[in-house]
Amino acid sequence: MKYNPNDIINAAQKLSRRALLVGALQLGVVTALGARMRFLQVKEAEKFRLLAEENRINMRLLPPARGIMFDRDGRPVAANVPNYRILLVREETEDVEQVLTQLQKLIAINPNDLEKARRELSRRSAFVPVTVTENLSWSDFARVAANAPALPGLLTDVGLSRIYPQKENLAHVVGYVGPVSEHYLSRTKDPDPLLQIPRFQVGKTGVEAQMEHGLRGSAGHQRIEVNAVGRVMRELERTEGQPGATVKLTIDSKIQNFALARMDGLSASAVVIDCATGDLLAVASSPSFDPNLFVRGISSKNYDALRDDIFGPLRAKAVQGTYAPASTFKMITALAALEDGVLSPDDTVFCPGHFEISNNRFHCWKRQGHGALNVEDSIAQSCDVFFYSISQKVGIDKISAMARRFGLGEYHDLPLSAISRGVAPTRAWKQKSFDKAWLIGDTVNASIGQGYVLASPLQLAIMAARLGTGRAVQPRLLQSIDDTAMPLGTGAPLDVDPAHLKVVQRAMFAVTNTKKGTAYSKRIVSPDLQMAGKTGTAQVRRITAEERLTGVISNEDLPWEKRDHALFVNYAPHDNPKVAVAVVVEHGGGGSSTAAPIARDITLFALTGQMPELSHYPSGVKAQIKEEQEELAPKLFDWSTLERKGQVQT
Repeated sequence: MKYNPNDIINAAQKLSRRALLVGALQLGVVTALGARMRFLQVKEAEKFRLLAEENRINMRLLPPARGIMFDRDGRPVAANVPNYRILLVREETEDVEQVLTQLQKLIAINPNDLEKARRELSRRSAFVPVTVTENLSWSDFARVAANAPALPGLLTDVGLSRIYPQKENLAHVVGYVGPVSEHYLSRTKDPDPLLQIPRFQVGKTGVEAQMEHGLRGSAGHQRIEVNAVGRVMRELERTEGQPGATVKLTIDSKIQNFALARMDGLSASAVVIDCATGDLLAVASSPSFDPNLFVRGISSKNYDALRDDIFGPLRAKAVQGTYAPASTFKMITALAALEDGVLSPDDTVFCPGHFEISNNRFHCWKRQGHGALNVEDSIAQSCDVFFYSISQKVGIDKISAMARRFGLGEYHDLPLSAISRGVAPTRAWKQKSFDKAWLIGDTVNASIGQGYVLASPLQLAIMAARLGTGRAVQPRLLQSIDDTAMPLGTGAPLDVDPAHLKVVQRAMFAVTNTKKGTAYSKRIVSPDLQMAGKTGTAQVRRITAEERLTGVISNEDLPWEKRDHALFVNYAPHDNPKVAVAVVVEHGGGGSSTAAPIARDITLFALTGQMPELSHYPSGVKAQIKEEQEELAPKLFDWSTLERKGQVQT
């Protein structure tokens, strides 16, 4: 076969053009690639270098387990329990609402929690886990975990949450924790980075707040590798934090519980102190509240109900409340006069029912008067005129100094919120506080614990303990921290003549154990448990001269908020004091009728460790006491539900 030369030339020309075209295309591609490489390597080099560096190692804080608290016998009062949570990662599911709908078919979820989760999902990056619900029961948690493969994006997680196993029993002592707020951050100088962790909780009141740093512990850390947009690639190292301190309180939960149950339905407070060690066995304020409500975020409805309750359940009355001590103060006035030498044990004062000075008439509670009384009889029968009279001889400054010697008007350093100092007034105090001179009438009022004199139930219990022992007993709330025992509050002997103290002690014994004593009907008849005490009735309103002429209105006929406060202090056994008790019932009326029986019952429980036996009571009231105890029993805590040192996770 012959080839035409022209055909060969034409074919060669076509091949050359195609080769040139392909070469040109190849050159264009290589040029474009080179230009792109140059752009990336030169122009964008800094950007990619930074992105590569951001795929680096980060350190993250790990919150420690909060320290746990027990009472003196090892019963848990503040603990940590597993917090079973459900999380959702938005980028791992195509339809968030569908997943949430399926989740609600498995477990009940609070609508507010769902709305909160939706808001967080919309604000946070798609790969960040958001809490949908927490504090689930184990059964609900397990149900979700078993169905997790069918719920894309859902994660199950376990953390720790604070719990108060005894609920209302120690709310005012232990306090509660809550989330770190902007207000909290603005008023604290604490630089701890743990406070920046979302939903991190700190102590808000009580021991939880006062011992925050010790209970908080120290943070752990986690080394993780993250990419340029913050996604966790892998965990490289993990070091757990140091748990907070383990705290043992001096409180006896059973005595505390009995005191609260005994004051149920009243706005009242009671303090029980161990006379040998200063240990606070009970610091009860009634009514109380469940601190667990605050841990998970209390609703507005529940908070408003607590805030607006006229009985003030949020107030720690036992340490914050201050009241006119009324006749419970008379031992102080008597000791001041005895120590100053203006009064001897046998001196008598005649009480006609009133005392006149500077054209003013001050009345005794007994309108017809007591007649001639010595110091012991005046305390036993609570004669006002006796103390009006001797106060003019001794003067307010010496009375105030004696009050402070027995713990009144003094700040007692305890890890509790807003402890009141009270007031043991002096001439200088009034001048400084009100820019007014001290008057004779001020001394008259102060001599019977009225006027400017103010004391908390805690201070009154300390006073009773010091009167009974003759030592400067110091209150102690912490028994140990991490097994390190705290100093006892036994106290040194008081700088008071023992003979004078004996006079007052005999008088307090007469209050409850002689027929003319103001608390005779509230006595303890068992010889080895007999108590010495003192009643007090503090006026909260002024009684006018017109009312005295027509007849003083009884407490029962007055509005609750205008009734007298009822007080009683005591120690027992009278010859070897083991416990001292103070009870204040707000607007409770008479100290003998209202506060004394409560204090007696609490004293018996503290001494015997059980519901008081009827044999300890006078025969005439045993039937009444039995009925009261039957009503009281269901209100006591069921200790079988509380495992010894249980419900604790660290």
